[in-house]
Amino acid sequence: MIRSRFDVWAPHPHRLRLSIGHEVIEMIRDRDDWWSPAEPTPAGEFDYGYLVDHETTPVPDPRSRRQPAGVHGRSRTFDPTRHAWADSAWTGRQLGGAVIYELHIGTFTPEGTFDAALGRLDHLRDIGVDLVEVMPVNAVNGTHNWGYDGVLWHAVHEPYGGPAGYQRFVDGCHAAGLGVIQDVVYNHLGPSGNYLPKFGPYLKSGANTWGDLVNLDGEGSAEVRRYILDNVRMWLEDYHVDGLRLDAVHALADESGVHLLEEMAIEVAALSAHQRRPLTLIAESDLNDPRLVTPREAGGYGLDAQWSDDFHHALHVALTRETDGYYADFEPLTALAKVCEKGFFHDGTFSSFRERDHGVPIDTAAMPTWRLVVCSQNHDQIGNRAVGDRITEQLDDDQLACAALLTLAGPFTPMLFQGEEWAASTPFQFFTSHPEPDLGKATAEGRIREFERMGWDPAVVPDPQDPATYQRSKLDWSQPSSGRHARILDVYRQLARLRRAWPELTDPAFDRTACTVDEAARLLEMRRGSLSVVVNFGDDSASTRVGHGRRLLFETESGVDLHHDGTLRLPGHAGALLAPA
Repeated sequence: MIRSRFDVWAPHPHRLRLSIGHEVIEMIRDRDDWWSPAEPTPAGEFDYGYLVDHETTPVPDPRSRRQPAGVHGRSRTFDPTRHAWADSAWTGRQLGGAVIYELHIGTFTPEGTFDAALGRLDHLRDIGVDLVEVMPVNAVNGTHNWGYDGVLWHAVHEPYGGPAGYQRFVDGCHAAGLGVIQDVVYNHLGPSGNYLPKFGPYLKSGANTWGDLVNLDGEGSAEVRRYILDNVRMWLEDYHVDGLRLDAVHALADESGVHLLEEMAIEVAALSAHQRRPLTLIAESDLNDPRLVTPREAGGYGLDAQWSDDFHHALHVALTRETDGYYADFEPLTALAKVCEKGFFHDGTFSSFRERDHGVPIDTAAMPTWRLVVCSQNHDQIGNRAVGDRITEQLDDDQLACAALLTLAGPFTPMLFQGEEWAASTPFQFFTSHPEPDLGKATAEGRIREFERMGWDPAVVPDPQDPATYQRSKLDWSQPSSGRHARILDVYRQLARLRRAWPELTDPAFDRTACTVDEAARLLEMRRGSLSVVVNFGDDSASTRVGHGRRLLFETESGVDLHHDGTLRLPGHAGALLAPA
């Protein structure tokens, strides 16, 4: 059924009125609990809200497209069809073989806007990026936030440039040959500005790590699910986005006959066929369960890909030797080898952090490797450290180059995090700007408690509410042109060229990747078809036999030496990519 602009689903209120300026229009309730204005409404752009029952202060539209005065203010009308799209020739980007770049609009540039980000797209193309993954841009409380505290999922955060700015951003990315993946959150709502419960049963009893559970399977859940599915369509249709990254899907509590994720996959596949371009769904999941990305015809949910934290953990431990908290199980170098060959480390094995068996094996004979998205850094693994420090602070240049080599020359879909490509020295810290003092205090205190299990000093945790925490997290674009920053940036450029030149580096077959490990020498060799990636994680130089008829395609430092007898000598913290002569 086609609804009008101001129709709203609201089974909870006994009375509902539409407030436009000083005018108040009564709403009429239909039998399906949808309300419609009792008289004609004006056209054009204006602010509005809803008066629920006998309240005198209007609340935002649950499907608001703009919130110029913040999430507690009135909504503003927005017509997405007014944008004159210039991407009619855009045919999309498939995930297989692609490189993803994760960025946060507010900290990617000094200005922190969509329009400013457009000025940096040539840089992304230069390092081989295919898809830009944008951290959540829906409306949040305050002026700056990571985005996961969103409460109005259909509205685009105004300080970034609002919905019109977002359309310009996606259009500009497509003009530059870059696809856009939007990070979206459907597992909870933020702690301030959530007026949905006034309208209907959007929430149910119970909570996850971040808040109350969204009602996906209780009374009234059909409309709640439709609310989410319409939001999915909005990004893909009204904003021409190429894919969605689905935040923490393990926190979606859904006992329905058809899981919400499968329903998403069905609708997005149909829309992709209609639009004749790839539309991608990527899940962030803590489950290590390949059912998420198994095709529906084989009994899965039919999503396209999922994050593999195991790769990050294994690589992080191999490089830093940090084994606190959830890193403990990844201490042997064989953990990284297993991840590269099998996709998951925990695939039914005992997780000491969880204190139980965890994960499900991947059918490596049937599943392509590109369905796993991996990284050496991302917003979580940096920002959820006590001081938001990057591995740049712990590793030397050669180790950073090795991290890039294994991520970009490995079998999975690589994802880079903003600034990683030039060893940015700026941190990425957790920041909020809640106007409510009590909420700000609770956020800061909760942040400190989160680090107890990781053994980090709570005294060094930055205050999320301090504006300086946000400012410190902004990238410094003067860095890439000099010193170690320029050297690391050149490494990423070289690896980008090699990914384009050698098909083995994007080969999606698990059985085309095999690893050998010398635990004592801290050496790992990963064979990708005819190519070999060899990394010395140890402090001392080490040698290994790679056979005759090999040549160096890439080395992380000049001290790498390939002898005529097929012996490869690597200094400590060095890596190399070899090909047939």
